[in-house]
Amino acid sequence: QVQLVESGGGLVQAGGSLRLSCAASGRTLSSYGMGWFRQAPGKEREFVAAISWGGASTNYADFVKGRFTISRDNAKTSTYLQMDSLKPEDTAVYYCAARKIGGIEYDYWGQGTQVTVSS
Repeated sequence: QVQLVESGGGLVQAGGSLRLSCAASGRTLSSYGMGWFRQAPGKEREFVAAISWGGASTNYADFVKGRFTISRDNAKTSTYLQMDSLKPEDTAVYYCAARKIGGIEYDYWGQGTQVTVSS
């Protein structure tokens, strides 16, 4: 069982930056691809970014390209989402998730961290 815990959310003004962290407890994430998702009030959860298990491959939703950067540490215990040039529409609960190598669906999810961007 993998337990994921997000941190780093908060309130920031438009144009500002936040760095979200996702830590795994109990085991490393060396065999998992990692993703970040978000859900705004009244909206469905949407994909934000993902990184492969080795860290060599990343992909992003169009609405965050050039502003957000996903990364992971070499020990494969944590994943990060650096968010720059934040906009009010980025306000949402952000979730990290882990997906086993070769899997399609994400197997484990964190509890989420709130990001609020004021205008």
